Amino acid sequence: MSSKEVRRKGMPASIPYIIGNELAERFSYYGMKTILTVFMTKYLMDSTGNLDVMSGEESKFWYHMFVSANYFFPILGALLSDILWGKYKTIISLSIIYCLGHLALSLDETRLGLSFGLTMIAIGSGGIKPCVSANVGDQFTEENKDLLPKIFNYFYLSVNMGAFVSTIFTPILLRRFGPSVAFGVPGALMLLATIIFWLGRSKYAVIPPVGWKKYKEEILSKEGMKALGGLVIIYLFIAVFWSLYEQTGSSWVIQAMNPHMIKSFDVFGFKFEILPDQVQALNPIFVLILVPLFDLVVYPFLGKFMNLTSLRKITIGMFVCASSFAIVAYMETSLYAGKDISILWQCFAYLILTISEVMIYGTGLEFSYTQAPNDMKSLIMGFFLLSVSLGSLFTALINWFIQNPDKTSKLAGPAYFWFFSGLMLITAVVFIFVGLKYKEQSHVRKAMS
Repeated sequence: MSSKEVRRKGMPASIPYIIGNELAERFSYYGMKTILTVFMTKYLMDSTGNLDVMSGEESKFWYHMFVSANYFFPILGALLSDILWGKYKTIISLSIIYCLGHLALSLDETRLGLSFGLTMIAIGSGGIKPCVSANVGDQFTEENKDLLPKIFNYFYLSVNMGAFVSTIFTPILLRRFGPSVAFGVPGALMLLATIIFWLGRSKYAVIPPVGWKKYKEEILSKEGMKALGGLVIIYLFIAVFWSLYEQTGSSWVIQAMNPHMIKSFDVFGFKFEILPDQVQALNPIFVLILVPLFDLVVYPFLGKFMNLTSLRKITIGMFVCASSFAIVAYMETSLYAGKDISILWQCFAYLILTISEVMIYGTGLEFSYTQAPNDMKSLIMGFFLLSVSLGSLFTALINWFIQNPDKTSKLAGPAYFWFFSGLMLITAVVFIFVGLKYKEQSHVRKAMS
């Protein structure tokens, strides 16, 4: 594999392989994750082949513990990449573990298979996350760094294109062919993602690992400690956003499964039904629409009235997120009272939540990369993703503590969603003052002579 620097002013030749890898990998991850709650509550078996399904509260705990683990391992992946293996070897090695996790889910439908499969996927998927996103930035130099915002958006769009396709089709595979096929197809896509990344091995601009001694000096330096300390504080606030956002795969799916939720429609004589876990496909659809809309229209318009820094975008996104959960809480009020309500209300909540995601996640990726010192890119990306882990861990623990002995909830009905909406609103208000004190910087590597 060549370590030759890419110094063209245009788009680096390695980008199609990175985007193709991300597209297939995200199909595999979101396809598996989309059906996870339904699988645990409808299809899970015991060792004798009999149904052994989980309650709604128990499935939410498992779901969010998996997400938490999945976003914890980026720290370990970042350390492997930056100190020992470099990004390419780390991505290839952990992708194989990732594939084995999918294989376990497709072959064993018991809690043992679930535990082993999710653990392997968490190690593989989590471990490659900071390396993949940092590897995108590594392909650019001072000569073409103006393309960084555009490529991070392309990267973000590939994530959501893969998520959209898998979220539409994987629930159908589950109903028609069962868990083995529904989990097996995402596994095949992860294998494809690994092959695509391997095919681009000679195209990548490679940043070699720095070794433990230099890495420790970088982290403990004044610049390293300042960057890490400031960003970690910001990530703690962003973790609250993830605590809410990741519930689209748990509490929002369980809400959509409510028998009073109207999911069947007749449009001009064409009858169709929206499956409870299929609603998640709206999120990537909205992202595909909103990312270019915000880049071309919304951000330039807001820029006329304020200096729209990254932290201000994130702050606005937090307020928007709180409002999306207020909509879901309103829906739960009707459902809890036994009234019928259309799932289209949840579609509207998805639109609002996706607006907040665009302003927080897409901005956060670019912000993390530019604020990180050059030898700490993967580590900083790992800490950014750790905010997802902390948010999901918080949600898992909340769902654990609010369970009554009879599996009912202490935060029953709309109270559950109002709790999280209020939490996000308070977080956004406090974050305003944190953002005012942070001084944004820019660290982008220089081209080699």
